[in-house]
Amino acid sequence: MKNCRCLIFLVPLCISFLISCSSDSIQQIPIKEDVPDQESWDVTIILSEKGIMRAKIKSGHLEKHYDKSFVFLDSNVVVDFFDKDEKHTSLLNSKYAEVNQKSNNMKAIGDVVAVSDSGITLFSESLIWDAKKEILFTDERIMITT
Repeated sequence: MKNCRCLIFLVPLCISFLISCSSDSIQQIPIKEDVPDQESWDVTIILSEKGIMRAKIKSGHLEKHYDKSFVFLDSNVVVDFFDKDEKHTSLLNSKYAEVNQKSNNMKAIGDVVAVSDSGITLFSESLIWDAKKEILFTDERIMITT
């Protein structure tokens, strides 16, 4: 009699488990494309040449993708440039920047302002820092004030 009561409860329970298992109710979670492999906040990057600091880059946010050769910086990028004697030469501000990890070249994008220690200010939408030639250049329109 007790075995019969157990079966009365177990059979409906097993049937409900089998009915509830169907592939229609399983939803796939969407995968966001281009998710960074590494992410950091309030970062400082030092670019050097033969142990001599040439630039110090600060940013509110950094994204690194292993399949790309650059890091992406956003949230107010600030770059201090130094000469071969590690003396400060200029300051650059932008909304975003991309730093090539192989060449140390950097592209600053969005409301770019570069101020030299001699007092010259350059405004542009983008500037590129060529680390090997140690020059800033752009194909964009610029405004210079002294």
